[in-house]
Amino acid sequence: MLNKFPLWKNLLILVALIVGFVYALPNLYPDDYALQITGARSSTQVSESVLDRAVSVLEDKGIEVKQSSLNPPDALIRVNSAEAQLEGRPLLQKTLGERYLVALNMAESTPDWLRSIGAGPMKLGLDLRGGVHFLLEVDMDEAVEKRLSVYASEIKRKLREERIRYRGGDVTDDGDIVMEFRSESARESAADLVQDEYNQFRLRESETDDGAFQMELLLSDVETKKIQDYALEQNLTTIRNRVNELGVAEPLVQRQGQDRIVVELPGVQDTAQAKRVLGATANLEFRLEARQDASSAETQTFPFRDQPNRTARLEREIIVTGENVANAQQAFDQNGQPQVNITMDGPGGDRMLRATRDAVGRSMAVLFIQYDTEEVEKRVDGELKMVEERTVDRSIISLATIQSALGSNFRITGLDSTAEAAELALLLRAGSLAAPMYFVQERTIGPSLGQKNIDAGLMSVTAGFVLVLLYMLAYYRFFGVVANAALALNLMLLVAAMSILSATLTLPGIAGIVLTVGMAVDANVLIFERIKEEIRQGMPPQKAIHAGYSRAFVSIVDANITTLLVAVILFAMGTGPVKGFAVTLCIGILTSMFTALLVSRAIVNLTYGGRNVSKLAIGGKLAHA
Repeated sequence: MLNKFPLWKNLLILVALIVGFVYALPNLYPDDYALQITGARSSTQVSESVLDRAVSVLEDKGIEVKQSSLNPPDALIRVNSAEAQLEGRPLLQKTLGERYLVALNMAESTPDWLRSIGAGPMKLGLDLRGGVHFLLEVDMDEAVEKRLSVYASEIKRKLREERIRYRGGDVTDDGDIVMEFRSESARESAADLVQDEYNQFRLRESETDDGAFQMELLLSDVETKKIQDYALEQNLTTIRNRVNELGVAEPLVQRQGQDRIVVELPGVQDTAQAKRVLGATANLEFRLEARQDASSAETQTFPFRDQPNRTARLEREIIVTGENVANAQQAFDQNGQPQVNITMDGPGGDRMLRATRDAVGRSMAVLFIQYDTEEVEKRVDGELKMVEERTVDRSIISLATIQSALGSNFRITGLDSTAEAAELALLLRAGSLAAPMYFVQERTIGPSLGQKNIDAGLMSVTAGFVLVLLYMLAYYRFFGVVANAALALNLMLLVAAMSILSATLTLPGIAGIVLTVGMAVDANVLIFERIKEEIRQGMPPQKAIHAGYSRAFVSIVDANITTLLVAVILFAMGTGPVKGFAVTLCIGILTSMFTALLVSRAIVNLTYGGRNVSKLAIGGKLAHA
């Protein structure tokens, strides 16, 4: 019996190995530490002279510049280490001034010919590259109250349109909406309207001591859960959009539990900027200024953001919020002052048109809402401790007279600076948060620690790999060489697959690689021991090789499929590090089966197939035909 693969199968294996080599190659070119210079305004471009000045400043301070490049409107300066990167950033920021922003970055060093075919290195996770980890908690109570406020405004508007007179209609502390009517017929008309258009409410009717007919709108538990789930999903989407605005590669933004979100930003060391942009729960509310004769129950008083001593009374009813913003861009008015140009979505534009059409000549305010936390000293269990308290700041950033009916496009003025306008535009463009969020955990992993993790991971993989190579070589002789070649090709294919899939390598992922090395060897051991068993029973070497690979096939596939199912479950159910381990393990299992069952046999076939074999060097006694 001759052991030979058909030509097409050999060619297929060869093509797979060549493709794997090419796409694994970029990992020999790790990213460079870099400093990125951009203009503080979108209109500001970095010039050649600015780049030369930045390079000179770094070199004067003894920081070696590896390479500098100008890619308008930005510039990139590559340095040799994370320490040089961290030292150079504040130096350049001080030198270049407020016109420019200096940010930490990682720059690809992959050759152009590899990039042209879509080849790139594996992405490194937070624990290997360094970066920041945040755990944020969504305020679910505020999410429900905010949605109730919107419902209350809509219901009151519809009642006015139907000319149904009412009193109240605001959200109470118990989380419901209470309205009073002068007659039972008015209450019944209002109840019909609510039941037709807002079936998420249960109605409770009663009479007050002064003879008014009361209607209480109670939100069902199912609807409350829907609002909370929507708030969390909306916040997830918004945070992902904001991360994209930051330009972070391979971020992790995912849900944790019922009310928390995990955010990991590999490569980001400027935690202040990341926290400000991600945690900013900036939102806008557009409200009309209250009429002079308006009752206090229907109005609220707010200070101006730039003039805290100045206040204005606004109607409680909200026209639109930041959730209706489709686009926002920072710009300048005719006097050169910063402004934000707003484009509303369809429903927002309709509501703005209806509200302003009958309010020409009146003033409309833009109310800026900021949620935050601050540390205060409090007595807890008899001891003074610093605890975090949640704060809400509502202030007016613009109060302007409506000259004509507004639609989907208008602008916000009265901003303090270009930076404030740019950040407000970013937050609105990325989407508003459906509910405020608060940081409950913050962790920074420096690039030096990430490098230590990489070094430790490489050491573990190398040590395991070398020990396995030596053992297989000593025990199985030539077949040990085959197993070692298959093992090396397995690692190459694993790295290539992760690079092609843009999978993120984490420290647990390196553990998955080490486990893959062991599993790949297990498959070869099963095959080789089966061959030896057949030879001991008197089977000729060629038949023993064929029988060894054929009869070990089922055992190998069965064991690997079982492990693959576990890895898939880990990926589906796990979070963070568990997912990183599962991804590497899944890919490793598939590449191990390919190299053990096809690549190693192809090598054995090329060595022994097609000729008469009298003996096999497979460890133990030499087997003779």
